[in-house]
Amino acid sequence: MIHKKRVFRGMGTLITIEVVHDAPDSILDEAQKQAQLFEMRFSANDPKSILGQVNQQAGKAAVQVPADLFQLIDLARQHSLPSDSYLNIAIGPLVQEWRIGFADANVPSAEKINALLPLTDPQHIFLNHQQQTVALAKGMQLDLGAVAKGFFADQLMGYFKQVGVAAALIDLGGNVMVYGDAPMHEDHLWRIGIQNPFLPRGNFAAAIKLRNKSVVTSGIYERTLNESGKTYHHIFDRQTGYPLASEIASLTIVSEKSVDGEIWTTRLFGQSPQKILSILATLTDITGIIITKQGELLYPREAADLIETV
Repeated sequence: MIHKKRVFRGMGTLITIEVVHDAPDSILDEAQKQAQLFEMRFSANDPKSILGQVNQQAGKAAVQVPADLFQLIDLARQHSLPSDSYLNIAIGPLVQEWRIGFADANVPSAEKINALLPLTDPQHIFLNHQQQTVALAKGMQLDLGAVAKGFFADQLMGYFKQVGVAAALIDLGGNVMVYGDAPMHEDHLWRIGIQNPFLPRGNFAAAIKLRNKSVVTSGIYERTLNESGKTYHHIFDRQTGYPLASEIASLTIVSEKSVDGEIWTTRLFGQSPQKILSILATLTDITGIIITKQGELLYPREAADLIETV
């Protein structure tokens, strides 16, 4: 068995993939190809993508989409509907107006934000399960950035298992999924670092040791806009249209499926630390680690065995 690593750009980030297999090169080639194809279908920033076509037809026509895209929109819509959820895939008009993370980022006027807020209601995403079509109300735009990487990681790990890899790591710019025995550690557990949100990238607050799991972190440090002495992050409050006020600097979710990690890091981000811990206690096979703006590291009792201080 050969342990091989591939690093390339895609999905707006740096992607790292490692596999342990007798013929790793062909598997890594296929993984890179799948990442490119996935981005062509799911990107909200490419008008030629299938998601881009759905957005362009808002208020005009329903668009038939591939089964995996329909499945993800359906799942993410369900998690966008609860009033206490901070996940909202209909947030596209606000994302495109603020442009946080892009060179042309700006702070929109209050009037512009108020005009866009009615266009971000997930109730106005209309799905036809029989025909696999998606229709949007006029002016709406879907943005799957909060969930797409996790969905792809699950798909790619399914392919790795299908072709018989002995072990694998998928790192989609902070969204990490591991499988099998870690080749570098005597206890065979992978170590995934949790970024210290107050220090430059590569400085970790703790590490999580695990096997056959996904680790997803959302943080206010990831993409920011500094203007007029204020710092704005990329996680929006669906009620106000501004980056949400939160006691949380970062939230990490450990789960079986990566898409679940994506969903819950965003769904919970605006809640208080105590509320997040109480909700995590009700979820099956999902736990988490909170870093507050005061630098506290908080987690449920069942997560204690996963955490290694650094």
